[in-house]
Amino acid sequence: MSGQVYKKCLINLSNHPFEGWGEAQKQAAIREFGAVEDLPFPEIPPQWGIEEVNRLAEEMTQQIVERQPLALHLAGEFTFCYQLVKRLEAAGIRCVVATSRRMVQQLADNRKEVRFEFVRFRDYYSLK
Repeated sequence: MSGQVYKKCLINLSNHPFEGWGEAQKQAAIREFGAVEDLPFPEIPPQWGIEEVNRLAEEMTQQIVERQPLALHLAGEFTFCYQLVKRLEAAGIRCVVATSRRMVQQLADNRKEVRFEFVRFRDYYSLK
């Protein structure tokens, strides 16, 4: 361990930093977790095989477990998320994802405008 003291919080591991979240999502995160710290989502090259993805998931698991967060908000490349969630569940770390309502408006010139409205955080699994 690095000896660094981390505060209990929600770690946001996604391509969407906390600062860019909508107000409803920010307020829900603060209400439920107290604070949010961004951890940049890693670049995962499309040519990687599962071995490289597993290696990265193991490295990230160690970083996250060391911080002992209240939970991890995780969204991104599917195989990496799957591998990371498996490891964090085994380590007893709660993993959540933001759920949203997809709002589509058909525009006059055959284009669509799509907005996402935050609804809640959903657990990936139950720790009970």
